[in-house]
Amino acid sequence: MAPSSIRTSIRPSTAGSGSVSMTTPFLIKRGDVMAKSLIRSFSESNLSLSILDVVKPDEIDAMVPRWEQAGMSPSLIATLELGKRMSRLHLLFEHAVKAELAELGLTYAEFDVLAALSRAAEPYGMKPSELSKALFLTSGGISNVLQRLAAAGYVEREANAGDARSRWVQLTDEGRRVTDAALEAAGRAYGDVAAGVPDEAVRAAADALREVLTHIGRRRYR
Repeated sequence: MAPSSIRTSIRPSTAGSGSVSMTTPFLIKRGDVMAKSLIRSFSESNLSLSILDVVKPDEIDAMVPRWEQAGMSPSLIATLELGKRMSRLHLLFEHAVKAELAELGLTYAEFDVLAALSRAAEPYGMKPSELSKALFLTSGGISNVLQRLAAAGYVEREANAGDARSRWVQLTDEGRRVTDAALEAAGRAYGDVAAGVPDEAVRAAADALREVLTHIGRRRYR
């Protein structure tokens, strides 16, 4: 083995019982921060081999052979697996949350704005430009959402004493009430989706992804 690399794998076997395969390890360069952080977080957690033994191949594993045939490096394949699984999880969580929010008459974008305002210091206000930046929405997009929330009586606009050209957006009493209900509903949706996943597996994955985001989370792409 070359001194500049380590070999490891927790990818489930695609043949037989579905137990974790250690027979076809993939190569991870020591400089690969993303892969190393994921492995370290799982290694340092209480995630036992008995948990890994029951993990079965998913739809992302089925893509790996094609990537290997295309000559992609093991490091790139690991990154692709990470991105694909993150996208899949996001869709599952988002779908569940949207169903809960619909019961409250809210869209996902409206919930995002209400939640952002609730995280601000009292009186729970932010500038539209701050909301746009925090939620990665265009000025036009945030304006449309705020108009709907204002019409529903959940937010109100106040003059900005420090800048006559802009106004603060803040939650109303009714807005705080519906935000609390929405946060509870979202938490319930997340819990339902993650039901049956070992707590230590969720904790290890969350910790690993935090480290990944510290390296790439501030990047912007067209």
